[in-house]
Amino acid sequence: MSALESADADVTSSASTIDLPAAPGGTVGILGKSHRALSIGTIAVVLLIAFEATAVGTAMPVAARELDGVSLYAFAFSSYFTTSLFGMVVAGQWADRRGPLGALAVGIAAFGAGLLLSGTAVNMWTFIAGRAVQGLGGGLVIVALYVVVGRAYPEPMRPAIMAAFAASWVVPSVVGPLAAGSVTEHLGWRWVFVGIPALVVFPLALALPAIRRMASGPADPDAPVEAFDRRQIRLALMISLGAGLLQYAGQDLRWLSLVPAVAGGALLVPAVAGRRALLPRGTYRAVRGLPSVVLLRGIAAGSFIAAESFVPLMLVTQRGLSPTMAGFSLAAGGATWALGSYVQARPWAEPYRERLMVVGMLMVAAAIAAAPSVLISWVPVWVVAVAWGVGCFGMGMVIASTSVLLLKLSAPEEAGANSAALQISDGLSNVLLLAGGGAAFAALGGGSVGATHDAVEAVGSSGHPGAFAAVFLPMAGVAVVGAWVGVRLRER
Repeated sequence: MSALESADADVTSSASTIDLPAAPGGTVGILGKSHRALSIGTIAVVLLIAFEATAVGTAMPVAARELDGVSLYAFAFSSYFTTSLFGMVVAGQWADRRGPLGALAVGIAAFGAGLLLSGTAVNMWTFIAGRAVQGLGGGLVIVALYVVVGRAYPEPMRPAIMAAFAASWVVPSVVGPLAAGSVTEHLGWRWVFVGIPALVVFPLALALPAIRRMASGPADPDAPVEAFDRRQIRLALMISLGAGLLQYAGQDLRWLSLVPAVAGGALLVPAVAGRRALLPRGTYRAVRGLPSVVLLRGIAAGSFIAAESFVPLMLVTQRGLSPTMAGFSLAAGGATWALGSYVQARPWAEPYRERLMVVGMLMVAAAIAAAPSVLISWVPVWVVAVAWGVGCFGMGMVIASTSVLLLKLSAPEEAGANSAALQISDGLSNVLLLAGGGAAFAALGGGSVGATHDAVEAVGSSGHPGAFAAVFLPMAGVAVVGAWVGVRLRER
């Protein structure tokens, strides 16, 4: 699940209990005449981003092998999250001061340019650079979209458009792996990347004119335009650079790599744990209440995404599955994630929210721990699909509930900053745990996992199963730590 998927899942809880507002004549409000073009355009943008997120995971194992970059496999995922952290902070200030139109347009352009760069890459580092450009665009888009919703839709309509955003992930989670796998097998993995930008033209043609009409410019046109908060921009840049250096150090396993590792840590510490950090004080000590909520969000997202990123590669190289079938093993997750979000939103669940989050984290830990059992030849591969469905159900309960608790524990004037902290915790944890998992994978020989599909079928495995176990089992342990943090969510 990407950052945008997590954000969309957050609103499922509120949207699932509110009837869609109706426009005159019985037409659903968000599809009424005044909002129809905007709604269709923005929903189509989310749908395409959702399709890209599910499709890339299917094509990635083939791309990494063809570019001789399996040892950098985790970097291809984490580079996206690294630059998206910076993009989110920039987009927030851009949209507040000048309106969301510019951030959204530039974000989509960068997203498409990154896809094209990755799709035409001749080596793995160029591919990773494309993912980084794409992540910057994704960070701009996610924030700009929510500012558009806040400005263009009256409050009674917002749950409906947010529910539509969340629902936009369900179909791609099923269709995306099948479509991307088929394209990868018959046309090549590059077409998965270069084909998506062309599809963005239609939603942009609908959405941008409507945004210009309904949500452009600063919130208060008469107020003087404030300058960007340089401290916030500087801290965001420190997080991105620090995380990038730590990723590089984790992939280049030499003593000399201690230099970028130390430099990366020196940049990260003041940005996330200093006196004027972007995260609540006490987050990394799991202080009761809001700091633990923010910490749990990062633990849940990071452990799950780090493990999920390696599932298709494991099934392709160790069990001989086609890219289509390997990607399809994760398809049920979109539906069970939505179901988990729905369950935690029921009125009966409110008194037990913290307990449900602990249970959810234990489900995530069990799913991650069960996935590498398919490294044993006699274990059926469908075990991964079942396990991931269970894990996504737990994630649906946890991710949505972190947003509910965050707003409950935040004063109105602090809700925006605390919501940003939640997203930063999410993205930063994704980067760091992917970097750690990628380093363990490379250290145990994972970089040589590059047998072709036919060769894997012939010998039954491409070797180095321990490299995959070194990713999944520690991430399961991280999820168990998340269950412990879950008992510290309630303020005493």
